[in-house]
Amino acid sequence: MSRVPGWLGRLGAGLTEMSERWNERRAEAEREREETESHTSSDEHVPPPPDYAPDVPARPDPALAVPWGVRVAAEAGWRLLVLAGTLWVLMRIISAVQLVVLAFASALLITAILQPTVARLRRLGVPRGPATALTAILGFVVMGLIGWFVTWQVMENIDDLSGQIQDGIDELRNWLLNSPFHVTDKQINEIAKNLREAVGANTDQITSAGLEGVTVVVEALTGILLTVFSTLFLLYDGKRIWQWTLKLVPAAARPGVAGAGPAAWRTLTAYVRGTVVVALIDAIFIGLGIYFLDVPMAVPLAVFIFLFAFIPLVGAVVSGALAVVVALVTQGVFTAVMTLAVVLAVQQIEGHILQPFILGRAVRVHPLAVVLSVACGGMVAGIGGAVVAVPLVAVTNTVAGYLRAYSRQSALRHSVRPRGATAMSAEPEREEPSE
Repeated sequence: MSRVPGWLGRLGAGLTEMSERWNERRAEAEREREETESHTSSDEHVPPPPDYAPDVPARPDPALAVPWGVRVAAEAGWRLLVLAGTLWVLMRIISAVQLVVLAFASALLITAILQPTVARLRRLGVPRGPATALTAILGFVVMGLIGWFVTWQVMENIDDLSGQIQDGIDELRNWLLNSPFHVTDKQINEIAKNLREAVGANTDQITSAGLEGVTVVVEALTGILLTVFSTLFLLYDGKRIWQWTLKLVPAAARPGVAGAGPAAWRTLTAYVRGTVVVALIDAIFIGLGIYFLDVPMAVPLAVFIFLFAFIPLVGAVVSGALAVVVALVTQGVFTAVMTLAVVLAVQQIEGHILQPFILGRAVRVHPLAVVLSVACGGMVAGIGGAVVAVPLVAVTNTVAGYLRAYSRQSALRHSVRPRGATAMSAEPEREEPSE
């Protein structure tokens, strides 16, 4: 036999052995590489901290790290900022359309006075259109007659009043000269000179104010026309206007607002009626008092007292001070003191007896709220804002109380469920299946 196959066999065996060794070395290299990577990625070889090192706690959630009081203050703060921004924008809008807002508010007040007459005529069988027209015409005629009467009385008595004022100034000067205040004739002349110089220095401003009076008259006529038309539509179609307004309210809040509206209207009506009655009583009694004291223009002053009574607290002070000043410069110090006594007596009776009895608790507003609301209304919209401020606060108080009670009753209705026999009786009866 030839030896070539044996050589080839040994060569093949050697190659096979070399291949096995190569595979073993390659597998060993793979194992070493995998162990190196696993050791590098694991934390087993990280040396532990020494024993004296302090323990570091895990970092908490940033929201949980803020104290509870600070979190509550922050939550309330951004909500207050949103409300303040909304109120600021609302005030800017009202200031831009101030004439329209005041005209509509005046129409609401007049409607609150005249609407019961319309309702009474409707109950008597008069159609809605004629009842509205008749009531509006009578109401505005009465208001116009009052304004004409005041103007006529002032024009009729202006000459006599100027002479009485001059005599009163002379009497006041003599009284100051003989008074214990040690006022000299030189000081009085100096005061009069300063007044004349002040009037002469401000002549341009007075003239410009007179020119601006034309604009004021135009705005006043525009406001009167808007008030008249708004009153007519509110008297004729107030219910449908309110129903249309409810459609602008979200559906979830519509039931509560629908109930709060009539409650607010009842409060406004009661406030306006009570204020008219109280103002009329004030004007009658104070007017009679100053008439018997021989104060000139007692009737126009009584009308002014009636009109100023619609501005709570402030109006009574201003109208009473006007009556006292007229009594002082026309009749002297004694008559002025007696006029002041009459004004204070009637206002005390009004504040402690008439208002609680006529207005009642439903429209009672705290005196501090009255003062603040009148001040804010006067700063925003002048005299008109001062007139509207208090009824607005009274209506807002009524609406807030109604909505609070409504939400409480709704929560009770949804939370309380009948149990026991009541629950069994409350469940609807089920029909037994027929066999």
